[in-house]
Amino acid sequence: MANIIAIVWDCDKTLISEYMEDPVFRAYGVDPDQFWSETNGLVAKYMNEQGVKVNPDTIYLNQFINYAKDGRFKGLSNQKLRELGSELEFYNGVPEIFDDTRNVVKKDKYEKHDIKVEHYIVSTGITEMIRGSKIADYIDGCWGCEFIEDRNGDEPIISEIGYTIDNTTKTRALFEINKGVGKLDDMNVNTSIPEPLRRVHFENMIYIADGPSDIPAFSLTKHNGGATLAVYPVGNMDGLRQVEQLRKEHRVDMIVEADYQKGRTASLWLCNKVIELAERIVKNEEAKFQPFTEAGTLKHLK
Repeated sequence: MANIIAIVWDCDKTLISEYMEDPVFRAYGVDPDQFWSETNGLVAKYMNEQGVKVNPDTIYLNQFINYAKDGRFKGLSNQKLRELGSELEFYNGVPEIFDDTRNVVKKDKYEKHDIKVEHYIVSTGITEMIRGSKIADYIDGCWGCEFIEDRNGDEPIISEIGYTIDNTTKTRALFEINKGVGKLDDMNVNTSIPEPLRRVHFENMIYIADGPSDIPAFSLTKHNGGATLAVYPVGNMDGLRQVEQLRKEHRVDMIVEADYQKGRTASLWLCNKVIELAERIVKNEEAKFQPFTEAGTLKHLK
C-alpha cells in the first residue's frame, strides 16, 4: 500500500496552455476579459457594500451561476461542462506522459514490491470539464470545483456551488491522497492514522504546478520529503522568471518548460524522479527483510 508513487498535477497553465473556462466563453460568445474584470471586482465590491470577505480563488463560480441564470450561459449544466471539457488543449506530450511515468516501474525489480505510479489532478478549475477531457481515463483521482444543478425547469442548469478547491485547500487534497480518501473504505481527511500506515507517503509524492499560487502545496510536499516541479510555457520569459523565483526561494526542486514529450527535459526529469523514488522503496523494502535472509543470520564461530 505504501509503495505508491503519486504524481499530483495542477491543471491550468500546467497541463493546459489556456484557462479551463475558455471553452465555455467561446461556446457562449462571452468576452473572457470582461468576465474576469467583473469577477475580480467582486472582492472589493462585496467588502465595500456589505463588509463581506469572499474567496478570490473561487468567486468566479458564483459568476458562472449568475451568467447561467441570466441567460448569458443559457442551459449551462454539468453535462454541458463535461462536453466542453473535450475542447481543452493540452501541452505537447499530454496524455502520453501519464503512461511514460507509469511504464518506468514496469520491471520485475519494482513489480515484486508492488510499486505503482498514480496520477491526480488538484485544480481550482471545474471537475466536470476535466472528466470530459482527454486525460480523464489516465488519472486516478481529481479534486476541483463542482456545481449542483437546478433540475426543476425544462433542462438542468448550474445553480449552487457544491465543492471548491482553492490555492490553500489544495493542501487538504494532498492529505486526502496521502491517507487514501476515496480509495480506502471509511477513510476521511480527519482520520488519525500514523504516517507509516498511510496509503501514499508524502516522500513518494511529486507535485507539479506553474506559479506562486501553488506555494502552499509546494511547501507541504517539499517539507514532508516529496519532490516539486514548476513549469512554464515554452519560450516564455515572464513564465521563466516566475518559476525561477520559486527555485531561488527553494520552493521547487526543478523548473522546466511545459513540454512533456519523450526526450524533453520535463519527461526526462519526471521519469528519472520516479525511478529514484522506486529505487528508494526497493532499498527500504529489502532492508526490512535483510535480518531474516541468509546474509543476516547468525553463524557459528570457526
